[in-house]
Amino acid sequence: MRKKVKNLPGTLVLLLAAAAALLPVFYLLSGCLANLQGFWLTFLRTPEYLYKFWNSLGICAAITAGQLAVSCMGGLALAKYPLPCRRFLTGFLVIVLLLPLQVTLMPGYLILDRMGLLDTVWALILPLVFSPFGTVIMWMTFRRVPDELADAAQMDGAGVFTLLWKIMVPAGRSGAVSVLLLTFVDAWNMVEQPMVFLRDTSKYPLSVFLASLDREGFSLSFHSGLLSMLPAVLLLFYYREELAEGGGLLLEK
Repeated sequence: MRKKVKNLPGTLVLLLAAAAALLPVFYLLSGCLANLQGFWLTFLRTPEYLYKFWNSLGICAAITAGQLAVSCMGGLALAKYPLPCRRFLTGFLVIVLLLPLQVTLMPGYLILDRMGLLDTVWALILPLVFSPFGTVIMWMTFRRVPDELADAAQMDGAGVFTLLWKIMVPAGRSGAVSVLLLTFVDAWNMVEQPMVFLRDTSKYPLSVFLASLDREGFSLSFHSGLLSMLPAVLLLFYYREELAEGGGLLLEK
């Protein structure tokens, strides 16, 4: 009983923090319910909203798939293969990961301009596909997988891709799911990259489109916001256990 009373202040603080975090969501839902006609206008009558939604979803799916493939291959190489200067490479990736997005926007713009990819969908996909974030997470994940498991698979004749996708990735499922979820959410919420890399505003994803709604469309921004919130919420809810388990990787010494 004393233990419960002792933890009461901490519990209250956590509840207040949760309420403050969920307050914008409640405000969004109340705005949607206050204008029920907005559901029909957003989801059925106005094709522009749905076009932006499916376009953004396709871009994020491509980014997530590419990032997951690159991260798994890079993480396996750093964790299980005797690469030259492996510690230097790992440290370099961590340093690049710590750089703010604004620092890398200009070099990324110059590289994409030299490649002729500005104002195309590839300007949004390629930089995030080769982000070091996922590689660092998968390196930490694959380090936990026993070397004996990989050695046994190779003795049985497993190739590199068989070892990666049928042995290492299932063994490090929590890390792979963490990369999938966090990459999708990061891509789904990107704002700076489209505004810098795209000249044609009609190609902007839903995240930028919502911020550009004028006063006439402000009443429908609640319903568009609800529409944009659904994919991330459904993914986080479906993979919540793997995400919690994968988050523990960052807390290990």
